Amino acid sequence: MAGELVLIVEDNPLNMKLARDVLVFNGYQVAEAMTAEEGIVIACKREPALILMDIQLPGMDGVTAFKQLRQYPETQHIPVIALTASAMVTDRKVILAAGFDGYETKPISVKHLLDTVRTVIDKRAKATPGGAPSAAPAKEPK
Repeated sequence: MAGELVLIVEDNPLNMKLARDVLVFNGYQVAEAMTAEEGIVIACKREPALILMDIQLPGMDGVTAFKQLRQYPETQHIPVIALTASAMVTDRKVILAAGFDGYETKPISVKHLLDTVRTVIDKRAKATPGGAPSAAPAKEPK
């Protein structure tokens, strides 16, 4: 089932547009952030079903943002897929070892991205009673 909210944290406008257009065309709702800091605030407020996180961002990088998201009760359960131009096997291992729920290389493969998004959201829905996290009051990150 589509319709879930996906947060895209991406500083490249063309990559953002591609991911947004693909997700919206396939029935997802989309929230957007151009920086990790903005993405964390949006994630805390809106609690998306999934976050697509660029790794190389201005200011805070995606791995650091991911670690911060895991510290907040309202975002620690949200699956995060890394988006990166680093396609080396060692990069993939480092990113997945950090705890990301998936890994997508750029340029984005539309079919693979959609398959990964669907798989990760379905896995989360099966793991969580009712398919959604318990409603906790959203807070601003410190």
